[in-house]
Amino acid sequence: MIGPRRIIMALAFPLALSGCVTGADYSRNEAGFISVANKTASVEAKETVWIQNQNQARSAGAQVKSLLARTKPLDVDTAVQIALLNNKGLQAAYADLGDSAADAWQSTMFINPTVSFGTTGIGTPELQAFKTIEGMITTNILALATKSRDVAIADTRFRQAQLTAAVRTLQVAADTRRAWIGAVAAWENVGQLQRAQATADAASELAAKLGETGAMTKGAQAREHVFVAEIAGETAKARLAARLAKEELTRLMGLWGSELDYQVPNSLPPLPKSVAKRDTIEAEALRNRIDLQVAKLELEATARFYGLTEATRYVTDLEILTGFETEREIEDDEKKTRTTAQVELEFAIPIFDTGKARMRKAEVAYMRAANLLAEKAVNVRSEARSAYEAYRSNYDIARHYRNNVVPLRAKVEEESLLTYNGMITNTFELLTDTRDKINSILLSVNAKRDFWLAEANLAPAIYGGGATNASAETEVAAASGSGGGGGH
Repeated sequence: MIGPRRIIMALAFPLALSGCVTGADYSRNEAGFISVANKTASVEAKETVWIQNQNQARSAGAQVKSLLARTKPLDVDTAVQIALLNNKGLQAAYADLGDSAADAWQSTMFINPTVSFGTTGIGTPELQAFKTIEGMITTNILALATKSRDVAIADTRFRQAQLTAAVRTLQVAADTRRAWIGAVAAWENVGQLQRAQATADAASELAAKLGETGAMTKGAQAREHVFVAEIAGETAKARLAARLAKEELTRLMGLWGSELDYQVPNSLPPLPKSVAKRDTIEAEALRNRIDLQVAKLELEATARFYGLTEATRYVTDLEILTGFETEREIEDDEKKTRTTAQVELEFAIPIFDTGKARMRKAEVAYMRAANLLAEKAVNVRSEARSAYEAYRSNYDIARHYRNNVVPLRAKVEEESLLTYNGMITNTFELLTDTRDKINSILLSVNAKRDFWLAEANLAPAIYGGGATNASAETEVAAASGSGGGGGH
């Protein structure tokens, strides 16, 4: 039989061909997550965790309960922090990061050699005088030759997974911020409609009394009564929209059970005195957009794979077989043993498949990745410009309603009331002016909401993580309806 030393040398032969590679960087439980947390903190200044055991889950749950208990009503920053700690979809994204780390770790490991043993002459008396024992170790040489490239590709994919997890984190933060704005604006609209309801009720009662005295026709009374009914319907719709908007915020924060008893503010914050100037927002976006970095890594990985495909173009399965053969003879009651080492090389002959199809596939994949990267760069610049344009324009529109439209409507109503008291104008004109003022206030609330949504979209435009164009803002505004209010 062959000695143990020879077997160890044969097993070590593949290792000598490719050098030593370690997977220590990928084997940790939180491999790559520190980078994700740092990128998130640099944008949102919030803490995020990767929950992997019961102790971490209990700690995060306690932190969420503490934030809900001490922040009443719930402000936007606290809502974002709760979402980053408690959103289960985000934890699933971090699990994808762990899966990628495991793949990268696996790539650093060598393919296990295959060991086989065999013998002849067992159980046959006439063959006992001559026995052969064979052993063979099979190793894929081509896999060893391309080992460093495999590791490089896996590492690139791992870095992509890190950036993808960071994008997902920023997306959850941005979605939560937008949902909080939508919920607060919705309840603010409910409050405005409730005040309008009180005014309409008073007008309806006045119409009824005037009808009793004969000063108002039945048709005019009906117009006032239907206005009350319409306001009641609009208030109910707004309250439904507000509840649904709050549920969207609840889902993003991952709350359930007793945690649902939280309140949002009665109204959105007032407009700032001025808007921030971002003259270099395109350059900032090109420098910081994480999804653009993901596209660059995709091109890098494809390029590496292209080189790997070229290296294995003609030979895709090359194996070296190292082993031994031991023969034992018994002659004149004397045992003779002879051991012979052997090496075999096994590979496929590229007669029919010369690898041209694989090369073409790799070239097409590379060009696709290059064009997607170029498209992403164009889109990033456009999205940054659109986000800032929406931010500036919505600020001007909201300020216009606040400074001009609402004060003028209030002035018109005030003058109508004075002339009504002086018996100059009639009741119909006063009620019409009151309705117009209510509509202007609702438009002002919605304009303020649109500004804060546009402001929330600036960070995704620069760093990634959410819809950033003007059409997206319009869709969010339409989806949130005309609701608003406080303490809900």
